[in-house]
Amino acid sequence: MPKITINGKEIEFEKGMTVLQACELANVEIPRFCYHEKLSIAGNCRMCLVEMEKSPKPIASCAMPAAEGMNIKTNTSFVEKARKGVMEFLLANHPLDCPVCDQGGECDLQDQSLYYGVDKSRFIENKRDVKEKYMGPLIKTQMTRCIHCTRCVRFATEVAGVPEIGAIGRGENMQITTYLEKSMESELSANVIDLCPVGALTSKPYAFEARPWELKKTESVDVMDAVGSNIRVDTYNWEVKRILPRLNNDINEEWISDKTRYSCDGLLKQRLDVPYIKKENKLQKSNWDEALDLLIKKIKEVQPNEIAGHVGDMINMENALGFKKLFNLLKSNNLEFREKKFYINSSEKINYIFNSSINGIEQSDLILLIGTNPRHEASMLNARIRKSFVQKKVPIFSIGDPGDLTYEYKIISDKTDEVKKIINNESELSKKILSAKNPIIIIGESVLELESGKYIFEEIKNFLIQNNKISQEWNPINILIQNASTVGLLDLKIIPDQKENNFTFFNNLENKKFKLLYLLGSDNLDFKKDNEFVVYQGSHGDRGAEVADIVLPSATYTEQEGLYENLEGRVQECKKASYPIGEALEDWKIFNRIIKKMGLNDTTNFDQLRKEVLNSIPNFSELNELPKNVDSKNSKIQSNFVSEKITIRELDYYYTNSISRSSKTMSECRQIRQKIKKKDGTNN
Repeated sequence: MPKITINGKEIEFEKGMTVLQACELANVEIPRFCYHEKLSIAGNCRMCLVEMEKSPKPIASCAMPAAEGMNIKTNTSFVEKARKGVMEFLLANHPLDCPVCDQGGECDLQDQSLYYGVDKSRFIENKRDVKEKYMGPLIKTQMTRCIHCTRCVRFATEVAGVPEIGAIGRGENMQITTYLEKSMESELSANVIDLCPVGALTSKPYAFEARPWELKKTESVDVMDAVGSNIRVDTYNWEVKRILPRLNNDINEEWISDKTRYSCDGLLKQRLDVPYIKKENKLQKSNWDEALDLLIKKIKEVQPNEIAGHVGDMINMENALGFKKLFNLLKSNNLEFREKKFYINSSEKINYIFNSSINGIEQSDLILLIGTNPRHEASMLNARIRKSFVQKKVPIFSIGDPGDLTYEYKIISDKTDEVKKIINNESELSKKILSAKNPIIIIGESVLELESGKYIFEEIKNFLIQNNKISQEWNPINILIQNASTVGLLDLKIIPDQKENNFTFFNNLENKKFKLLYLLGSDNLDFKKDNEFVVYQGSHGDRGAEVADIVLPSATYTEQEGLYENLEGRVQECKKASYPIGEALEDWKIFNRIIKKMGLNDTTNFDQLRKEVLNSIPNFSELNELPKNVDSKNSKIQSNFVSEKITIRELDYYYTNSISRSSKTMSECRQIRQKIKKKDGTNN
């Protein structure tokens, strides 16, 4: 490996590194504003100046390739003078309004000016004043603070794939703005707030809510989709004030979706804080004893096979297991978690996870989408696909029209017939898949809802097995699960292993066979209530509470501990950041109350539930790690082909669950998107 000398110390570096990256290897901190390791190099700010032997002037370390034999110095008076000169220019037009800036305490400019700034300025002319820009309901602008680092521009173009931020003017008159000052449309738009090294772009919903040093910070995971993005929940007293991304290069890198970031204001709205009982066709406030007594009375009035339960999209694994145990005591196995009828072969783990892994997308050399729109179903996974496309020019094909994605793709067909052609080696795509070293096939829930959903999954899997494309080193077949709880619930056998289209729950629900329906955080189950007695246990007065006869208030994902399994099968811990509101309880505690009221002694505490969960997960290795030894048993399952059109179910992106539907910010984003749809006539 080549060697470079930094401050008299010789170190080895990888070919292609910059001087700045080499300095980081030597544990030498280089100040920077425009440089970011996930973005292209701009070399705008010049703050990263260092001294290089035989160079008459300082060099920008972020843009200078490291080379064998270089002698770099970062701590000389020459370097310090250069950096102080740069800082003086940066502060010349800055308003210096730190006391009223939301970036205060988290501002790179503020921190670095402490070391390289001066106590007074030589700049006596009038400071630049820049008109504020409109960037939508999420981003608050104060463009007079902007130092023209262009991080936001590069992120929108390179990572988000929606180039809606650019620069106009030159030099001191340069301004960052959106096209015609319209709202940003990308699902990742608010990441520019984290990237901004000054207070030019700040969070509009969070404006003047709290100072960073006042907040309690809790590391957790996101449950808005099945990706399992790593997040930090910031709370003031018991109130969640904001959610920020945590670095995890295997999952979300250092980005999160706007829904993950801003649906948190929905945690405070439409909350259920006391039990309710329906009297005279109206929900009225009650208490725990009265509500549970009525529930137990109704349980005793019906037969076990007439009791059914549905688990919602954000339920952690411990609570789901507690729910299953309760139903075992009730001698009922009528449990379901799917919101619609879609085929899942739950007999082995390979059948319902993203086997190639999120990070593995970067290793792919061909991607085939079947009945999925990853931009809306899993925004952070979609960003990985774009990254692979941009950096490696990976060809992307789609069966079914996904709409406006953030990368180029080719629609092969919108019929299931194309899948049959691939399986029978009658398609050009068959040859491309078989010749690819690391192909990726992503199957969405929309196609699994079709009559031929079973055929598509099983035959594609069989096609890959027969052609030796599935191995321990690489598995191309992936299911794009949409809900955070789905993989964990499958591992816990909430529905029994099945190889057939087992829709017994849905059929019985449609045929009015259930007399008592228990909804555990379930707000998206589509059914028409008739004579069923409905119990809703959840955190928000949403769709489930609207049809309920009894409402039991429970905690949100930020108010209780719990494990979640993301779409890769990676088990992660969601930490308690706040406390349940009012009389609301954690779900497992409610189950224990019901069991005690029934006179049974089968209650379990949280630690017992966690232990049982970890013992129940197949192929489990350890927390935060991918499952081990996920392989196929190569069992052929019979299925029938049906020629159908593949229509990708459109998601109401900002309204996918009870929390986001309660969020004022998500409502504003949704209204803007609907206006854009009406204006351009698209479904983007």
